[in-house]
Amino acid sequence: MSSPRSDLPAHVAIIMDGNGRWARQRGLPRIEGHRRGVETVRTVTLAARDLGVRMLTLYAFSVENWGRPQDEVGGLMGLLEYYLKKELDTFVRDRVRLRTIGRTDEMPAGVKRVLDATIEATRGFTDYTLVLALNYSSRVEIVDAARSYAAAVAAGREKLNDGSWATFRRYLYTADMPDPDLVIRTSGETRISNFLLMQAAYAEFVFTPVLWPDFTKADLAAGLAEYSRRERRYGQTSDQVNKSAAPAAQ
Repeated sequence: MSSPRSDLPAHVAIIMDGNGRWARQRGLPRIEGHRRGVETVRTVTLAARDLGVRMLTLYAFSVENWGRPQDEVGGLMGLLEYYLKKELDTFVRDRVRLRTIGRTDEMPAGVKRVLDATIEATRGFTDYTLVLALNYSSRVEIVDAARSYAAAVAAGREKLNDGSWATFRRYLYTADMPDPDLVIRTSGETRISNFLLMQAAYAEFVFTPVLWPDFTKADLAAGLAEYSRRERRYGQTSDQVNKSAAPAAQ
């Protein structure tokens, strides 16, 4: 991979939305929309790397998604397992590191085995990282982090009065990851749906009407171009930003 351009986001996060509507518009079962969405995952994963993005996080399955009909959830788990098995050789060939965030220990056993195997097989790659948010909820993440932080204080590993963000973020699922620079949501919805609420505090947002199964490399490039036109301020004036470094997590 060539050196990333300075006007590119190093970390892009995407809320993949619109599979169900894509299928409904075509008179197809919802699972067909999800199947097409999996194909888009592959396309966008490779496109992001080719366009110079160093890390891509995809909101693949939320904690709330367990409330969907059982047959749909089962179909989604089957598609996830199929995708991981099919793409393992490609990940290794293209040196794509796979990571996850979320309560993945609660995923079905078959999915968990394939996840663990893929993560282990790609652990040593450093140029490009694909992160799947699975059984993820930002509020649950914050609860888990607060519980872990409280346990660390009780054990004497942390000081109660050291209540800085730099300290607390070490207990998030994303502790060793940079915060997203750009968050994209497809399908025309303008919500962030409990996704990376803390980490996206200073991210730029792009909302596109394109349904996820129709999202292409050109759509991703358009989002990156929109990002490059914006001036990030982190709550400061432009003069202050120019005189000081961006937050450490960036």
